[in-house]
Amino acid sequence: MKKLALLVSGSGTNMQAIMDACASGEIDGRIAVVISSNHEAYALVRAEGAKIPNYVCCKKDYPSAEARDREILRLLKMYDVDYVVLAGYLGILPQFIIDEYPYRIVNIHPSLLPKFGGRNYYGIRVHKAVIEAGETESGATAHFVSSDVDGGLIIRQQKLTVYKGDTPEALQKRILSQIEHPMLVSVIKDLCDDKIKVIDGKVVTVER
Repeated sequence: MKKLALLVSGSGTNMQAIMDACASGEIDGRIAVVISSNHEAYALVRAEGAKIPNYVCCKKDYPSAEARDREILRLLKMYDVDYVVLAGYLGILPQFIIDEYPYRIVNIHPSLLPKFGGRNYYGIRVHKAVIEAGETESGATAHFVSSDVDGGLIIRQQKLTVYKGDTPEALQKRILSQIEHPMLVSVIKDLCDDKIKVIDGKVVTVER
């Protein structure tokens, strides 16, 4: 059974989807630790309720961003995790953490990357930009984390229609429930089942 670390910043709805899938046996893994960048994140309440070890690594509590990131790495090593999942985490991981877990850090981004990705695109900003650009499709992308923000190898991508009159909030809610949650669970399930491989710089899903 694989051990997962979840990095969070907010309400933890993606985290809850993963928790439920682990509890039902859909994912052959368990959440070993939850690390939040925000003291007020409701994800911490969810973790506490499920008796999952949880920590806050907030930048303002450390002398530098590097000191905070070194503590995150220490916790990941302490819990000997197999995969790191960015479940609504708003921080940007440094290279020394990425190097420690090559092709083992996963993020889900609420757009059809490479469109609307990068440092300035997160949360509701993504959906606002999609609508302002007049896009007729949007969706979500699961990818491995690299030093290029939202630019790592794409694992899976799914699209849906942007309707005329859609608001950023309506689009965000639809993508979250219809795509993000099931996609993230599906990707983590396949990772824990050793079905996702990187071969010659490409992501391949294999049957075992």
